Amino acid sequence: MYKANGKRYSEMKYIRCGKSGLMLPQVSLGLWHNFGDTASYENMKNLCFTAFDNGITQFDLANNYGPEPGAAEIHFGRIMKENFMEYRDEMIITTKAGYTMWDGPYGDWGSRKYLLASLDQSLKRMGLEYVDIFYHHRMDPETPLEETMGALSQAVRSGKALYVGLSNYDGETMKKACRILEELKCPFVINQNRYSIYDRTIEKNGLKDAAADMGKGIITFSPLAQGLLTDRYLNGIPADSRVRTDGRFLGENNVTEEKVQMSKKLNNLAKERGETLAQMALKWILKDDVVTSVLIGASRPQQILDNIKVVESAPFSQEELRKIDEITGVI
Repeated sequence: MYKANGKRYSEMKYIRCGKSGLMLPQVSLGLWHNFGDTASYENMKNLCFTAFDNGITQFDLANNYGPEPGAAEIHFGRIMKENFMEYRDEMIITTKAGYTMWDGPYGDWGSRKYLLASLDQSLKRMGLEYVDIFYHHRMDPETPLEETMGALSQAVRSGKALYVGLSNYDGETMKKACRILEELKCPFVINQNRYSIYDRTIEKNGLKDAAADMGKGIITFSPLAQGLLTDRYLNGIPADSRVRTDGRFLGENNVTEEKVQMSKKLNNLAKERGETLAQMALKWILKDDVVTSVLIGASRPQQILDNIKVVESAPFSQEELRKIDEITGVI
């Protein structure tokens, strides 16, 4: 029977999510990869145990995480039932709806019908009465924003979610959604978006500034650019890489010679800081107060232990930040 580490809160840092009362760990565990039907259940358990034993209290899912869609929630629900239920009140469990989940016109995008039905399904798969944060997973150009935000508000009023979040929204749409949610008195606290040294989209589309202006948190995914910001591709593409086995998220055309050379220069800078390239890339995400938490994925427990070292690593100098921007062509 699993028993959590009694010193689990001694090293991790917890940051207030925007202007809300919710505190989140600086590093959170994402279940996007390695929790589907093709993964080892024993490894899934060990990943969750390692995370929680080291102060990672937030576990991030979505209805369609797999394969197959829904599998990650099913497996996490089993882990919860068998090991974590006595710690439920110490955990932040999140899920999302917005991408294709089931056939027909009611299993996609942002309608009230889809979001509320999906949340019910997610709770059933995980064996939970509520999630801590329920996200709309992507902007819907067809459904009125008022309908989508009304569904999120209903999720909270029904007791099935404590807070709500938005994922993959740009700054202007987020601000519009925020005003609606404020009128509905719905506790919208966080935005989840892709962000890395290589992907500055939230800086360009206004999301990062808008979140700061409106007192909302940000949690970022793909901080390592699907592995490009690690030492994995510095000498070519490994035979067992997802680039070769599953090109949905990182194709061979993304591992360009230009990117490899950039990563090598960044790796040299990381060495000067006494860090791995991955650790430096994670620390870069947390370099200012706007980002509340960074989501990491892991295939091995040791990766979690390596990644959480960034909590105590040295802050960046202005010269280091300038070098990173110079290497990546931002300046």
